Amino acid sequence: MQIIADAASRGAVSRDRLTRHAADTNYARLGAVFQGSENIMNDAKKETLLFVDDEESILDIASEYFAFKGYTVLTARNGREAVDVLAAERVDCCFTDINMPEMDGLALAEHLHQTDNTIPVIVMTGFPSLENSIATLKNGVVDFLIKPVNLEQMELAVRRVLRQRRLFIENILLQKEVEQKARLEELNRELVYKVEELNLLNRIMSDFTTIGSTADVFKRVVDLALEVAHADSARFLVINEHVDHPFEISRAGNGRGPQGDLPAYGEDLVVEITRDALPLLVPDNRSDGRLPEAIRSAVFVPMKIRDRVFGVLTADIYRHDRHFSERDLYYLANITLNASRSIENLALYENIYENLFATLYAFVNALEARDRYTRQHSERVARLSIQLGEALGCTPEELDVLHFAGHLHDIGKIGIRDDILLKSGGLTEAEYDKIKAHPQIGANIIGQLGLWEREKDIIRYHHEHYDGTGYPTGLKGEKIPFLSRILAVADVFDAMASGRSYRGKIDESVVIAMIRKRSGTHFDPRVVETLVTLYNGGQIAPPLES
Repeated sequence: MQIIADAASRGAVSRDRLTRHAADTNYARLGAVFQGSENIMNDAKKETLLFVDDEESILDIASEYFAFKGYTVLTARNGREAVDVLAAERVDCCFTDINMPEMDGLALAEHLHQTDNTIPVIVMTGFPSLENSIATLKNGVVDFLIKPVNLEQMELAVRRVLRQRRLFIENILLQKEVEQKARLEELNRELVYKVEELNLLNRIMSDFTTIGSTADVFKRVVDLALEVAHADSARFLVINEHVDHPFEISRAGNGRGPQGDLPAYGEDLVVEITRDALPLLVPDNRSDGRLPEAIRSAVFVPMKIRDRVFGVLTADIYRHDRHFSERDLYYLANITLNASRSIENLALYENIYENLFATLYAFVNALEARDRYTRQHSERVARLSIQLGEALGCTPEELDVLHFAGHLHDIGKIGIRDDILLKSGGLTEAEYDKIKAHPQIGANIIGQLGLWEREKDIIRYHHEHYDGTGYPTGLKGEKIPFLSRILAVADVFDAMASGRSYRGKIDESVVIAMIRKRSGTHFDPRVVETLVTLYNGGQIAPPLES
């Protein structure tokens, strides 16, 4: 029944392994020990005891007795062997003598206290002294037995210290669980904050990517400042190297605070911020003193466009229960950064748009210069299309599309040969088929630019008929884009009211009658009636003499 853990027979445990064992955290081991304590109650399997003594007889007796009681027993003849055993085995309680060769019991107790202070140590000695007692207490020894030791006394000590150990481990694990729960809650709060911050930054960025004008950009800047930073008022002031005195171009507020043309704190502070090109946060004006008493807190963020300050975003709080924080400053700086990018992109787009439009318009002018009868036709068609669109309630965006499409609706004729385009007599069927290709050619030219998808469709379908007999695809009724139906009426009116190489100019009243006759077949009746109303009201300018 004797179970002797002979370290020599297992081979010496390497120093590296012992070092790693000493460095391990105790919590994983505590969990295993606590699980082991529950197993004892469930299946009566008891803990592992380590006896360390240089007297073989004591080791033999203790091993046999406690093995009989159901414990797993390990033995060592001195502290050095015990250290090797502890490195290789899990031990729940250690009995040790004090006076032993190579490494005594006090050194062993100190080693255990430093590597795993959950293992209780019981010291057995035949030479008790006050000095030894004090030394053992310093090293975490939980009991002190005087030899000769009664086995039943030893068993009572084991039961007592193991019960205390189980309670100790349970308390540590519960404490660790509480700490982990608190940490988990903290991490969850941090995660929620990060998700909210990311959503807000994404929203700020997406808001500016959909804006179509610089005026809307500045309006969005102050609206977002009011919403994101919970400000009472926000303004955007233009001030830079070309503007000596700041002036306001956009404002938002909730009714609190001053409503003058300039902020109540005056322009000197804004000029200083512009010069330094650095944001300023005033968390509490009571300790700052640079702002009027009515303002509790303020933020000033310069907006840079191409690395030069263009203006300053200001935000104020007038309530005495709130103030701006570094987080608010960060969000407002992000707003101005995205706004400046949006302005740069809009400027670039507008420049590209104007350049491309000028190039295409030059093509149209060159095309119309080939035929003196069609000179300025596109200009007049665009003007009449916009008149019709306004009367029909088109939006500003739709009127802009009509302006573009009206000027370029015949650009596809640049692909038609002069002998067909300028022919004075009637066209053959093959020649007419060539002419009918110009809407599709024009749409393809515009489509290659990748900028005006809607305008491309208006140009492609401006020769479709309301009854489906037009070209190039034979669309019918409401399937024809509404702006194409407007452009079709304006195009035919100007073409018929102007002279052509193959016929003379037709009187406008006759043109109106002819168009009205084709209402519902060639043309949208609503557009035709609008043309008639404008004509009868004298609102349509007559075409210039070619």
